[in-house]
Amino acid sequence: MEPGRTGHTGAVGGHAPEDPFVRVRGARQHNLRGVDVDVPRGALTVFTGVSGSGKSSLAFGTLYAESQRRYFESVAPYARRLIHQVGAVRVDEITGLPPAVALQQRRSTPGSRSSVGTVTTLSNLLRMLFSRAGTYPRDAKERLDSDAFSPNTATGACPECHGLGVVHRVTERSLVPDPSLTIREHAIAAWPGAWQGKNLRDVVAALGYDIDRPWRELPQKDRDWILFSDEQPVVTVDPVREAGRVQRPYQGKFMSAERYVMRAFSESKSAATRRRMLRHLESAACPVCHGRRLRQDALAVTFAGHDIAHYTGMPLDDLADALRTTAGLDEPTTAVGSSGSGESTEVAVALARDLVARIGVLTGLGLGYLSMDRSTPTLSPGELQRLRLATQLRSGLFGVVYVLDEPSAGLHPADTEPLLAVLEGLRAGGNSLFVVEHDMEVARRADWLVDVGPGAGRYGGHVLYSGPVPGLAEVADSATRPYLFPADGEGRDTGAERTSRTPRTPRTPSGRLRLRGVTRHNLRDLDVDVPLGVLTAVTGVSGSGKSTLVGQVLADVVTAHLHTAGTDGDEAGAGAGTGDDDADSDETAVAPGTATAGPMVTAVEGLDGADRLVRVDQKPIGRTPRSNLATYTGLFDAVRGVFAATDAARARGYTRGRFSFNVASGRCETCQGEGFVAVELLFLPGTYAPCPTCHGARYNPETLEITYRGLTIAEVLDLSVDAAADFFADVPAASRGLRTLQDVGLGYLHLGQPATELSGGEAQRIKLAAELQRARRGHTLYLLDEPTTGLHPADTELLMRRLHGLVDAGNTVVLVEHDMAVVAGADWVLDLGPGAGDAGGRVVAAGPPRDVARARDSRTAPYLARHLPG
Repeated sequence: MEPGRTGHTGAVGGHAPEDPFVRVRGARQHNLRGVDVDVPRGALTVFTGVSGSGKSSLAFGTLYAESQRRYFESVAPYARRLIHQVGAVRVDEITGLPPAVALQQRRSTPGSRSSVGTVTTLSNLLRMLFSRAGTYPRDAKERLDSDAFSPNTATGACPECHGLGVVHRVTERSLVPDPSLTIREHAIAAWPGAWQGKNLRDVVAALGYDIDRPWRELPQKDRDWILFSDEQPVVTVDPVREAGRVQRPYQGKFMSAERYVMRAFSESKSAATRRRMLRHLESAACPVCHGRRLRQDALAVTFAGHDIAHYTGMPLDDLADALRTTAGLDEPTTAVGSSGSGESTEVAVALARDLVARIGVLTGLGLGYLSMDRSTPTLSPGELQRLRLATQLRSGLFGVVYVLDEPSAGLHPADTEPLLAVLEGLRAGGNSLFVVEHDMEVARRADWLVDVGPGAGRYGGHVLYSGPVPGLAEVADSATRPYLFPADGEGRDTGAERTSRTPRTPRTPSGRLRLRGVTRHNLRDLDVDVPLGVLTAVTGVSGSGKSTLVGQVLADVVTAHLHTAGTDGDEAGAGAGTGDDDADSDETAVAPGTATAGPMVTAVEGLDGADRLVRVDQKPIGRTPRSNLATYTGLFDAVRGVFAATDAARARGYTRGRFSFNVASGRCETCQGEGFVAVELLFLPGTYAPCPTCHGARYNPETLEITYRGLTIAEVLDLSVDAAADFFADVPAASRGLRTLQDVGLGYLHLGQPATELSGGEAQRIKLAAELQRARRGHTLYLLDEPTTGLHPADTELLMRRLHGLVDAGNTVVLVEHDMAVVAGADWVLDLGPGAGDAGGRVVAAGPPRDVARARDSRTAPYLARHLPG
């Protein structure tokens, strides 16, 4: 649509029928309030609004879901059972709706075996190339199937490391970090604490070993047996008698430290236990495949002189260059067509051309720095979404609606330009694009804007505006309006966003954390200083090394120091609750020494400036609907406490556990505390319905007879944070946490809102709120990875006020960030680059924002300059 075009008639994009609009009437999905809206086909439409306003409910929950439902109506009933389907859409009518393809930012954690190659299907083509056109050894009996070149199959995986490329092992150093201690003084740090650890020490003493002699003074053979023996002798233990306790002799069984660690790491269902065991494990390249993950017969096959692991480890840009000759796009070299190879066959040419073409799409999206073997858990949600977008670009579909969830997430402003070019290419190809987006630059480039609000949750759910972008300037209630239009207010598109943030003088660092010789991924012998006592923004194009520096190197170095000092770092909010399995914990911690990239730093100074580490990311706070906001933050502990303290509960002998929907005594047994039951339909996909016994309340009738100030426990869980803050205003254990959730803009969420319904931005703010409510003194180092991802600019301002408050309290905040408005308000900027992958990995500029904005070699500088006052 041409800029400024208005009206609801005429073709949009040249490919629409007589009525060029998708017309929605009476949408009531989630918080939508009977929404009526018309959206043009053949256009780039951007849905905006604050977090929780209802824009995703409109774009994904209504438009995409209804399109999917209609398509499945044409699929055979039996086939529908094999396809995941959404529930019925709450809408009166939608007309003019084409088939839709959704590209969402998946909040779940991908498996460790998932990689760039598997997500894009590039690995399938490369494996086929080696299978059909590779050079085999002279003694090879037959050609290998393509599965033999995959580390994820039984026929291809290295038998030693099972296709992972690394092996976990323990060493004396990892099991006994301080050899000056005696066994009685817990020299074997890998052994458990409490009674189980005491039992093992007593067993060792009963076996005749000296547990009061410093570890380093014990004979090496004794040390080796205690740490690594496979023997498990049973001996009689006569424990030391303690005053007031009668302890009789018992039969104790020995278990070496190695056996205990490996068993606990592989079998424990506790994420916290596995994290503890990781501290005592060292990872190393597999001694058989040397990190290449495959069997030897597959690695013996080459193409142009290299095995398949060589190609999967190359940046995609370099891989495309290496295949251009085979594809007939460059002049041949001596390597191509070598004796005994199939590199010049018709099959090789066809496969190589397809690979080069597919890689070209990824390069156009700014992902050429990735390698095929890059594990998807290490990718940002934005990178994952662009990988899936690249697959769609190769499909050549026409006349469909692409529904995208923040495609600019995780992108540096310089990387947003090629993304916009791709989106415009899809539109030019006869498709429609419905994009949920918070990036105002993407919104400015839209043909049509749908603004939802004005607030979040029950304060939102209304379409405030639907039309060409300039028209939003007239909508006074829009939270998007102040950020979308020029600061000068005279219609000139300066690219500057008007915000309520006022210029301030950067703080002076209280010290420096100096890292020397940093070497990891694309960081090569890097020297960098991280200031303490200030807010530092780490910037740079996607793939420049920001997350490696902050999330891996800095986090691991500080974690190792704190563990040595006897202090633990934290994943923010993990396991904040202490109730009976109500609290959740994220298994995201990385233990020092577990990386396989070799030494990270050669020297570190200034570690004493941080006595605690907190990492806050956007991973889900729970994997099932049983996890919710209240359980994660620990609020549910306080809520159950007040119910257990009522006279009625005490008269019946009900404890706090009675009010947990995870405990048999209090929950509804029909639905096992889920609130819903699965309904199996013979030739249709299964669906869910409210529990016929508790009607969604989750609790049994006896539990629901107990009320607190007139509400049952189920009714309290249905309260919003804002309503609960008033309800529990005089309950300190609850009100503190509720106020903190309000402070980070989450007042619209319900206490019992399942974790699976939360966005990545909401999950991160919940983690931050859980951390903020902890009253701790000292100098904490907070590490955040793109905290503004998924946030509307208005929500970003709210979040940044809280982060600056942490710094004002004497802490240090380091965040990876692409939002230039946030970077402009930082005290210090570390800009990495200048490019991605091998073209990045060094500090291009460092200093206050105004100094970095003047750096000549920085790709960040021109975008940062636009957001600085004056």
